[in-house]
Amino acid sequence: MSEPDVRTSRTPWWWRAAFVVACLIHLYGVYAPHQAGSDVQFPYSDKFAHLFLFGSVAYLGLCSGVPARWLLPVIAANAVVSEVIQYYWLPFRSGDPLDTLADLAGMALGAWLGVRALRAQKPPGTP
Repeated sequence: MSEPDVRTSRTPWWWRAAFVVACLIHLYGVYAPHQAGSDVQFPYSDKFAHLFLFGSVAYLGLCSGVPARWLLPVIAANAVVSEVIQYYWLPFRSGDPLDTLADLAGMALGAWLGVRALRAQKPPGTP
């Protein structure tokens, strides 16, 4: 029998709640039949939205104790799959390869920040 993950057992409930909320907002943002968000836009605002959506899921997922080896491949696959679904099956949406790049950049930024946050939480001298 394996040992329970100490990080997960000590993770405050609000990290997990924030992760669930971020996932729901994320899924709505990328799979809604119409583009989510306000009508107020600036150049590349949709790319910033993709960066933020994917970054927040990566960051909060890592901080809530989801192992990176599971979380990051799922987020990366969702970056590609969501754009394919938008292109082929959501008539009021368009799949954009640049959105996929923004998704992956957001995931990388969120993962980097999440790893830094986890390292900062570890007591000195622990591996």
